[in-house]
Amino acid sequence: MAYPNGLFTEKLRSMKLKCDNIFPISGKRSLIVFFGIIFIISGGCGIYSFSGATTEGLNSVSVQYFQNRASLVQPGLSQGITDALIDKCKAQTSLKIVNGLGDVNFEGEITDYNTRPLTVSADAQAAMNRFTITVKVKFTNSVNPDQSFEQPFSRYEDYNSSYDLSQVEADLAKKIVELIVEDIFNRAFVNW
Repeated sequence: MAYPNGLFTEKLRSMKLKCDNIFPISGKRSLIVFFGIIFIISGGCGIYSFSGATTEGLNSVSVQYFQNRASLVQPGLSQGITDALIDKCKAQTSLKIVNGLGDVNFEGEITDYNTRPLTVSADAQAAMNRFTITVKVKFTNSVNPDQSFEQPFSRYEDYNSSYDLSQVEADLAKKIVELIVEDIFNRAFVNW
């Protein structure tokens, strides 16, 4: 559909007028304001990040190896949880990861790794199973000891009992570890 030149030009002018009212700052000043706001929000001062993590007064974090003390030991789970927590701290904070003891330190152990029947069908067979992982965490904040804690974190995923655990275990364990690490991180750094 073709517009007559005059009508099209007039439409552009009216749109520009509306935009000028919405964005009164233009040119280089708007870019400076925009980047200034982004710098403040993104944690340019190292106190706040987009994740909501508060790291005021902290410079470093350490994550000790999480031992597997569950009755059923899954190889690789200890390293997986340890690495996932390190990766979360790297991605969501500006804290330096150290090998010894940092300003804040995570340590803990896997205390439970199991699957249990959840619901039973009419023929007395389990219809759904629940796969659970529990991790006991000790968080030490040497800068602000009041924020230190020791508590278990537990998450589960349900799966259809027509599957053997070995068929779904890797995917379910990955999801559960992500949820547990998110819970641990939020408890340590996001004080809502």
